[in-house]
Amino acid sequence: MRCTTLTISLAFTATLILAGCATIGPPLPPSLDLPKPPSDLHAARKGDRVVLTWTIPTVTTDRQRARSFGATRICRAINTELTECKAAVGEITVSAAPASNSKKKPAASYADVLPVQIESGDPSSFTTYAVEVRNADGRAAGLSNQVRVRLLRTIPPPKDVTAHVEKPGVVLSWTNNIPQSDTHGPVQYVYRVYRRLEGSPQWILAGEVRASTEPTLSLTDSNTEWEKTYDYKVETVTVAAQKDPQVQVEGDDSPEVKVFAHDVFPPAVPSGLQAVFSGPGQKPFVDLIWAPVPDVDLDGYNVYRREENVQPVKLNTAPLKTPSYRDTDVVSGKHYVYSVSAVDVHGNESARSEEAAENIP
Repeated sequence: MRCTTLTISLAFTATLILAGCATIGPPLPPSLDLPKPPSDLHAARKGDRVVLTWTIPTVTTDRQRARSFGATRICRAINTELTECKAAVGEITVSAAPASNSKKKPAASYADVLPVQIESGDPSSFTTYAVEVRNADGRAAGLSNQVRVRLLRTIPPPKDVTAHVEKPGVVLSWTNNIPQSDTHGPVQYVYRVYRRLEGSPQWILAGEVRASTEPTLSLTDSNTEWEKTYDYKVETVTVAAQKDPQVQVEGDDSPEVKVFAHDVFPPAVPSGLQAVFSGPGQKPFVDLIWAPVPDVDLDGYNVYRREENVQPVKLNTAPLKTPSYRDTDVVSGKHYVYSVSAVDVHGNESARSEEAAENIP
């Protein structure tokens, strides 16, 4: 009986030893510490500058936290895909990624200036970009995703943009610097005008003008509000109209111009004024009617009356909201001459209308 108990005890002990050995396993190889290549590289071109942005890797290829980096190389190839980064066009050094529980993704960027000699009039010409993130030992796991950028040549922006205010809106003018030979053909040019309210960071497209042979071009922006200040800028856009989808490359911006949209423009002059006397059997009066003025900022109307060889006198104390008026302050035997003006919300008053006369029996 004692022998059987001893046998069972030894067998149980051996099982525990074997189980403990199985959980240890073979030793893991050391991490190569190769940052995982970015997969969200993005490129945006304006003029001769291409801005590249991407997320800094937070892990290595073997799923360890990326702790330190060497140089990140900026790779570029013309009219072909990249297989390796033979000659980098630039390098930057990025900081170590934050802890993996951070909600904010670490980002990096680089601005590449395109050499004049690689810009082209061929709409199909392009350059390919990728980045190669290296570790502290100068080793990398490969290239990031690749992005293409068109190499269409851009035209410098106009430098003499002016802005002034007219009744229809803000009028922008500039010298056309597009060569006449470039106004026709597969590659054409457009001037794009942007506006922003003073103090606002947001630029809004106000309109565009296609390049032509005219020496001076202009655009009227009617989507403004009176008594506010605006900034404007103009850029040239190269357009390959025959490409599908259409290829557009934005050029640089002109110097900004500032304009205060001050309303000094009166409404339209009222028309169609008629004066009609009514009196028999009642207190005499003269009814006036005229065609309404369509100005959107109209505040109302003023009515003027004069007698022979006397200056006109305004009859109403506040602007009339409807195109009609009844003059009850009339005297028999008098000859009255009436006119009407329009007034806007900023106090600008139009000239007076053509006169209408009436005799009081």
